[in-house]
Amino acid sequence: MPYLCASDLPQAPAGQRLRALLARGGLLPLPGTHNGMAALQARAAGFEAAYLSGAAMTASMGLPDLGIITVDEVCFFVRQIVRASGLPLLVDGDTGYGEALNVMHMVRSFEDAGAAAVHIEDQLLPKKCGHLNDKKLASADDMCAKVAAAARARRDLVIIARTDAAASEGLDGAVERARRYVQAGADAIFPEALTSAEMFREFARRLPGVPLLANMTEFGRTPFFSAAEFEAMGYRMLIWPVSSLRVANKAQAELYAELRRSGSAQALLARMQTRAELYELIGLRSFEELDASLVATVLPPFEEPKETKP
Repeated sequence: MPYLCASDLPQAPAGQRLRALLARGGLLPLPGTHNGMAALQARAAGFEAAYLSGAAMTASMGLPDLGIITVDEVCFFVRQIVRASGLPLLVDGDTGYGEALNVMHMVRSFEDAGAAAVHIEDQLLPKKCGHLNDKKLASADDMCAKVAAAARARRDLVIIARTDAAASEGLDGAVERARRYVQAGADAIFPEALTSAEMFREFARRLPGVPLLANMTEFGRTPFFSAAEFEAMGYRMLIWPVSSLRVANKAQAELYAELRRSGSAQALLARMQTRAELYELIGLRSFEELDASLVATVLPPFEEPKETKP
């Protein structure tokens, strides 16, 4: 359920809590959570951190993932996920919403909203999903300036540099860019849209000691690998960016089709979250109990008037 009082909240900054999770070693799974409810469900399933995908955000708004939403719109999603779940949240920062000064503004805004980490990619606007064709890349110099600006602006935020260079510059180009991004101040590297286990292994081999993030998106260029397989290939973080949205959208489409066909949702009851399950997850009873304790009537103190002598 959501955190209600300040005493319930995690006390360390989100970035520090994410760094502590990474310091344990092994692979940290970060499932995509496209809203506060998804984040609550991820936490209930036992996940210790979460991811917010730009593609999932824009799709949930009925928009394509072309870098057309604003920093403030992203912060709305960050705040609801962090407020609901308290999980350290990695946020998709697209291309940084502009140049170096815009990146600094984004970093401070995301951190103030409660984010633990952000990744910035080396594409040019209009950017594309990393698994699509004909992506246009920024120069390595321009990307390094953005990474350096992000590192200068953050307090505790973990800065992850994403490179989309493998598709156009090959593995050599992606590795060289990654090395430069680390030198510019990136805490970790996200090589996007690698297409084989051999590429993942080689990328990790050529960047020893650098924390790496892998993306296991469906319907993309990367074959399916499990968390254990990515860990064995040398990766420290793993995201499933849009899976929650895809499953939810498919279920909603089937609901609307059934309503249109039969005029009733009764046939889908077994596939629905019940009222009791929803209330348990969002902590309705705790909210009601807290509200009752706060609004209970308290009479002002009353003292009998003292007798006075005439």
